[in-house]
Amino acid sequence: MTDTTAGARSGGLVAAAHLRMWWEIARPKVLVLVLLTGVPMLGMTGLPLTFAFAAKGALVLLGTGVAGASSSAYNAWWERDRDAQMARTKRRPMPAAAMVPGEALALATVLAAGSTAGLLWLGGPLAALVSLGTIAFYVIVYTVWLKPRTPQNIVIGGAAGATAPMIIEAAMTGRITLASVILFAVVFLWTPPHFWAIAIFRKEEYAAAGFPMMPNVIGDQPTRWRSLGYAILTVLVALAPVPLGLLSPLYGVASLALGAWFLYAVARSIVADDPRVDWRVFKISIAYLTLLYGAMLVDLATSAIAGPFGQPYSLLIYGLNWSPVL
Repeated sequence: MTDTTAGARSGGLVAAAHLRMWWEIARPKVLVLVLLTGVPMLGMTGLPLTFAFAAKGALVLLGTGVAGASSSAYNAWWERDRDAQMARTKRRPMPAAAMVPGEALALATVLAAGSTAGLLWLGGPLAALVSLGTIAFYVIVYTVWLKPRTPQNIVIGGAAGATAPMIIEAAMTGRITLASVILFAVVFLWTPPHFWAIAIFRKEEYAAAGFPMMPNVIGDQPTRWRSLGYAILTVLVALAPVPLGLLSPLYGVASLALGAWFLYAVARSIVADDPRVDWRVFKISIAYLTLLYGAMLVDLATSAIAGPFGQPYSLLIYGLNWSPVL
């Protein structure tokens, strides 16, 4: 093997390692869930399903995902010292000393600029503004200000993880209506019981890192009762699209069944008073949200197919009648 070949192979390995770290710092599992909560909004825009619509929708989803990756990278850069003190985060690239902080900061900034510019070009100023505002809110309001200072951090900060439907609707239609507000509200209300479950299970780690999470401040059982309250609100809001004519009763049945499962899991954690059960609540909460938004997609697809044959449930029919919120 020549020196040139060996050098090229070495350079390729270094580049691949950096790409893997960039991918990891973007937290792809979180991004997939965030984008899933936005995909149903494409079916609720009232726009005809054409190739141009599908192509633009895919690019808007990409831009939304890049904005989310930027937020994750900024968060990883800012919390690198605290991440080193927690078992579940100490193997991330910066706590593990595999990536220098300056590289993460540069990556986050490039992603933020790219996503904002892309959404401005694709969807106009409202979409770009909501996207950039989401990044700023997540980084400055949640990560820097709320998270290390108040046990209400995730209650308020959860808004940053719920804006994908608003970004998508703004980009596709130039406005924000009740449809995307409802999808936003579901994720916003779901976030506390989801996050507090892991906060109970990892309570000692959060305490060691200096985060005043709700279980550390008021105790496990009061936190679980608050989780149950937010879970009830989540289930109720998730049903709202049915009486409003946004989704069909078929979705309503699925939503009720999934909501009962979610509520049972949270209620069981109160009875059990065992952090291992809270860990199960954490996993169930992810499955609940995934299946709930999956049910929305199935309902929209079914209604779109049935619509021409007289079924009046699809937002391809109803969506045009919604007055804009913004």
